[in-house]
Amino acid sequence: MFSRITGIGSFLPGPPVSNDDLASRGIDTSDEWIVSRTGIKSRHLAANGESASDLALEASRRALLAAGLDAADLDLIIVATSTPDFIFPSTACLLQGKLGNRGATAFDIQAVCSGFVYGLTVAEKFIRSGSHRRALVVGAEVFSRILDWSDRGTCVLFGDGAGAVVLEASDKPGILATALHADGAHHGILSVPGSICGGKVTGDPFLRMDGQAVFKFAVRVLAEVADECCRAAGIAPSEIDWLIPHQANVRILEATAKRVKMPMDKVVVTVDRHGNTSAASVPLALDEAVRDGRIKAGQKIMLEGVGGGFTWGAVLLEL
Repeated sequence: MFSRITGIGSFLPGPPVSNDDLASRGIDTSDEWIVSRTGIKSRHLAANGESASDLALEASRRALLAAGLDAADLDLIIVATSTPDFIFPSTACLLQGKLGNRGATAFDIQAVCSGFVYGLTVAEKFIRSGSHRRALVVGAEVFSRILDWSDRGTCVLFGDGAGAVVLEASDKPGILATALHADGAHHGILSVPGSICGGKVTGDPFLRMDGQAVFKFAVRVLAEVADECCRAAGIAPSEIDWLIPHQANVRILEATAKRVKMPMDKVVVTVDRHGNTSAASVPLALDEAVRDGRIKAGQKIMLEGVGGGFTWGAVLLEL
């Protein structure tokens, strides 16, 4: 038994927020400063009261429509998020209720920016085992809720959004290879080092990052895991038609492409318009490239994620 993606959908909340918009809100930054360092020109920010499950719902409806399925057809729902609606229940269960599905397995995955790749890999294992046949895998984030808006080194980098895919059992291979890794020794270079105790926040509730350390680590492991996936599938990296890495920074995308010897015109880039949407970034980029016709049936696509933990992984697939 194999698994294939049969539907993709995405959702971005509200109008684009430009770099100039951020500067006009009192943030000590400029369009030139942000673009020159990150390539980011705009991002989308969720409205007050708009949660990760709300964004996930819109992306999921579009993915189900593309797959020609109803929510009742699903027997597995996985949501990758670092910004859940509640401590519990899971965002996946909240999404399940909003979709009107009853009885499917539903749970969250927390692997930060690698979350969607982790979720897709886990769903593929469920389907290959024969226990489940139709899975909804979602990456949904409202990172604007955990940003320190006085820290211009981090707050300008992130945005909110959601992307979803429907993965179904198939006699024809779709997911060709997967690889997941983590190394908790590097947790200190990217984290939100806070928690709730006794009804109060303890520690620091905002995202903190050592940008240079993250850059070096991300480029190295993204290149390594892409090569690992290609070896597992028995193909050369040159046979990859499209590379869709986690959308964190244009410089990271360029450095990763160079390491895997991939021309930038074969790398899907959305970070310039979306910012870093963490677990949502890979499915957002995949959906855009499929809908605009760049990605075609039968092509080989490498999805990659790297995020706090540190976690990283890749999925090689054909649509």
